[in-house]
Amino acid sequence: MDHAERARALFYEGYNCSQAVFCAFADVTGLDVDASARLASSFGGGLGRLREVCGTVSGAAMVLGAARGYADPKDPQAKKAHYELVREFAGRFREAEGSIVCRELLARANVDSKATEPGGDPEARTPEYYKKRPCPELAWRAARILDELLNLE
Repeated sequence: MDHAERARALFYEGYNCSQAVFCAFADVTGLDVDASARLASSFGGGLGRLREVCGTVSGAAMVLGAARGYADPKDPQAKKAHYELVREFAGRFREAEGSIVCRELLARANVDSKATEPGGDPEARTPEYYKKRPCPELAWRAARILDELLNLE
């Protein structure tokens, strides 16, 4: 199973959007799925259901950091190159999906307006939930773009 299919499958297993993407790349990051899930857990629902930056985008940014990030705060070229890579990812995702913002992506998918509002408890993962959510496909898209950018295809 490739990273994109794995990310989609992980979402269907109950992981949040950010976890689905980040955990799908455990082979790249060197982290096990448990550690990956914990690190990415805060970013689901556009950062704790605030409906801001899509969790799949946040998960992808974490993968980019683990795979191609910089560690030396005195290396401005490395910082510049990394930020360019993150912006390239975001641009490709935005071009494919129309936005990188959770509430906008949900609205574009005609998810009811209550679900696009910040806060509240996570919804139960029912068949109806999965039918109305674009999140599994967004996780797939984020992972596909990551594979392209990291030359893993």
